[in-house]
Amino acid sequence: MTLTGSYTTGGGQTYSNTTDYTINDNATVESPITVSGRSGNAPASTPVAVNIVHTYIGDLKVDLVAPDGSVYTLHNRSGGSADNINQTYNVNLSSEALNGTWKLRVSDNASLDTGYINSWSITF
Repeated sequence: MTLTGSYTTGGGQTYSNTTDYTINDNATVESPITVSGRSGNAPASTPVAVNIVHTYIGDLKVDLVAPDGSVYTLHNRSGGSADNINQTYNVNLSSEALNGTWKLRVSDNASLDTGYINSWSITF
């Protein structure tokens, strides 16, 4: 399922996916957002808001995957036993075209703790 939503803020247009995606042990999951009808490239400081519910964030690697397949790492197994990632990352996406399917990719790299992608958004 692809959920595409948008709304306008002072900083541009925000695209969101609020569908839950389960993060299983030692597995990878992707949550897509499709952007269309835009021209040009993304800004040099693009806000990517991430809300992940998980009981051990040190297990997780979180990447933003651009429509052309380029990968931007947002979180790389830091935070130890802390719960949840609820953070906005500013990413330089100035070389990326706006249109296409953007993905939040989450890899769980250990056993015992699971969770889910609660929501995420990107603003251009």
